[in-house]
Amino acid sequence: QVHLVESGGGSVQAGGSRRLSCAASGAFHRRICMAWFRQAPGKKREGVASVNFDDEPTYANSVVGRFTISREKADNTLYLQMSSLKPGDTAMYYCAEDREYCTGGLTEPEYEYWGQGTQVTVSS
Repeated sequence: QVHLVESGGGSVQAGGSRRLSCAASGAFHRRICMAWFRQAPGKKREGVASVNFDDEPTYANSVVGRFTISREKADNTLYLQMSSLKPGDTAMYYCAEDREYCTGGLTEPEYEYWGQGTQVTVSS
């Protein structure tokens, strides 16, 4: 059983920074891809950033140059460093894990396991 717990959310002023963390627990698996998604009120959940098995990142166009995804494999923790935050970044942020195909994409069906989310609110 895989368990994902996000932390680091909160309120921040536009232009500020925030670092999200996702602690993952579960049985050892050789190939794990992980990602961050977000969902704003009234909108569909969208992929923000992901890492494949080789830790190569993929980013949504809306966050390129502002967000950085990283993973610490030793303790199975995923991070999302967010900078130059905008009010449009306000959303619930979710961590997700893929142990089946591990393609490292940004679509929801690729990921089998999800955390409960952490709220990020950016004020202008």
